[in-house]
Amino acid sequence: MTIQRREFVAAIGSGAAVGLAGCAALTSEESDGGGEIVGETLTLTTTSSTYNTGLLDELNAPFEDRYGVSVDAIPQGTGRALETARNGDSDVVMVHARSLEDEFMQEGYGVNRRDLMFNDFVVIGGADDPASIGGSDDVVAAFEAIAESESTFVSRGDDSGTHTKELELWAETGLDVGSFGEWYQETGQGMGDVINTATQQGAYTLSDRGTYLDMQEEIDLEIQVEGPIEDGPELLSNPYGIVAVNPAVHEGVEYDLAMAYIGFITGPEGQELIENYTANGEQLFYPEALSEEPNFQQYVPEGWSADGGESNDSSDG
Repeated sequence: MTIQRREFVAAIGSGAAVGLAGCAALTSEESDGGGEIVGETLTLTTTSSTYNTGLLDELNAPFEDRYGVSVDAIPQGTGRALETARNGDSDVVMVHARSLEDEFMQEGYGVNRRDLMFNDFVVIGGADDPASIGGSDDVVAAFEAIAESESTFVSRGDDSGTHTKELELWAETGLDVGSFGEWYQETGQGMGDVINTATQQGAYTLSDRGTYLDMQEEIDLEIQVEGPIEDGPELLSNPYGIVAVNPAVHEGVEYDLAMAYIGFITGPEGQELIENYTANGEQLFYPEALSEEPNFQQYVPEGWSADGGESNDSSDG
């Protein structure tokens, strides 16, 4: 399907320099394809939180209308979403585990990563709070208290971004997850199912704030430990990134369309849609792509430097 050059460049321009670099070939009439997008469907693998909260519907509908294309959004959790992309079965990934995103790029499967948005994680549990962690500003101590009291904890256990964060928190405690007893339950399920399971058992779990707020009126769980959005520990920050699949590795991916999509959702219109999206009167996600301050680290794995590949200095710029 042909996308008008003017509209296509506008979308990429809104995504700043990475989009322009990624689609430079489209500015020349001499390039193969003459600026055409091959195919009409963009395959997006993503996390359950962006899908279940309805955010993707809000973002994808105007993009589809503008370009006359369709977006096939597949919620899998971060680990599986990246694995699908490694196999060449996805054009672009929207995920929230920076360590896994960096690994994906270092292996050569992803290019032109962009910061997209953020929210945070929260520890939720029943009102009886058997581990007495309610109101704690130390999430590591809260996890230690859950383990010491052997209070039921429901884990996603699915290599998702949330599961990755949970394992990072357990690692901070110095405890071995493999040694936990029956109180620690790995479900292999998405966030919504895990929250429902935790509700049924009055258990604790780690959730992204967006999914919790979206389900809040349907469940009997409360936030016991807040994330940084409500002045909680920075350990519970939850940034989301978007990465195009490398067309040099998988020739069949819809790279041009992926870059148009990245340009759209990291540009003013997409970022405004993210900022204004709410559930039960609460903002679920916070836009992060547009800033007057340069942040070059978003394009490459954290700690990477041109001089040595890796640097001990992971500061922005």
